[in-house]
Order: sequence, then structure tokens, then C-alpha cells
Amino acid sequence: MNTIILAHAVETGPESLWYPYLRAALDGRAEVRIPALPDPGAPDPEAWLTALTAAGRDTDPGDTVLVGHSLGGVTLLRLLERHDTDRHGPYAGAVLVATPYKEVGYEALNPFFAPRFDWARIRRAARAFQVLIAADDPVLTPDPFDHARHYVTELGATATVRAAGGHFPIWSPDDIPTGLALPEVTPLVTGLLPAASS
Repeated sequence: MNTIILAHAVETGPESLWYPYLRAALDGRAEVRIPALPDPGAPDPEAWLTALTAAGRDTDPGDTVLVGHSLGGVTLLRLLERHDTDRHGPYAGAVLVATPYKEVGYEALNPFFAPRFDWARIRRAARAFQVLIAADDPVLTPDPFDHARHYVTELGATATVRAAGGHFPIWSPDDIPTGLALPEVTPLVTGLLPAASS
């Protein structure tokens, strides 16, 4: 069976936001893994990357789709950057949801963006990339479209833009929603699954 590995956003966890919705939507089509990335309120880049890497250590990259939300997507990019594509082959695909490609004004998170990404290496590490953003996302500054364009240019990604949706969604540490639906993500993921199992 194919595998989906989802990297959650800062301050959240596997049962937050729309993550359980995606797991349920893909039931029977893929095994969905949502690792609890350590210390989500004060994340460390290497600790997150180590946990995300461990979640997929026993999977075949060619049968695996990676999904990243916000800072989870940034961590996913680092995983792809370090992936040995020559030895293990590329991942089936990657879906980036509300994922910034550069610093967006949160100083504590700046270490996730240093050093600069090796975009050519990342592009080789997955067969295809999908990006989902909202035009009104207040996190993807100064312009959400700039972030989408960057992924299209550097990774050959296909971008889907919603008129509204914020950061899918907007939340605070004291009020993290659960039970949300984000149906746009499901076809982006299933479209990347290997044909024999989709």
C-alpha cells in the first residue's frame, strides 16, 4: 500500500486542524502517517527533520507522497534536500500547503530557512509537486502569490489558489481548532499516488 506522510504546522499536532480529515479521506487508499513533531510550540529544525525522517524510514520513496503544512512543509523541503535520490529514487510527490519558501517575519522560526534551500536538489527528490495557498493568507508575506510563483519556478510545481482560507486556517496557541475539513488537499494527494494503487 502507498504511504502518505504529513508534517504538521507549528503549535499543532496529529489531531489538529484538518489532518484527521485527510487521514479519513484517504482510508483504504494509503497508509497515512502523521508523526508528532517534537516541541511544536518552540520547534527545532533538526529535531523536526529527524522525527519526519524516522516516520518514513521503512517506506519506499516511490510509493510515498509527502504532505507539509506551513512549517511542516518547510521541514519537508529539508527532508527532500537531504534525500539520496541516486540511491533510493525520488518520492512519488510532495504537497505543500500554505508553506513559505523564505522567512516571513517570525524570528524564532528563521533557523528553518538557513542555509538557503538547494532547489535543484529538492526538485530531483520528488516526481511532482503540488502547492495549495489562499490569496488572503496573512502569514505568506508580503504576497502569497510570490510564494506560489517561487515553487512553480523552482520546483515545477502546480499551484492551486483559493480566494479565501487564510493559513488553512488561522489559529493561536490557545485556540487550535480540530475537526476541520480541507477537501482541496485530497485530490492533490491522490493525484500523486502511483497509478497502480490510486
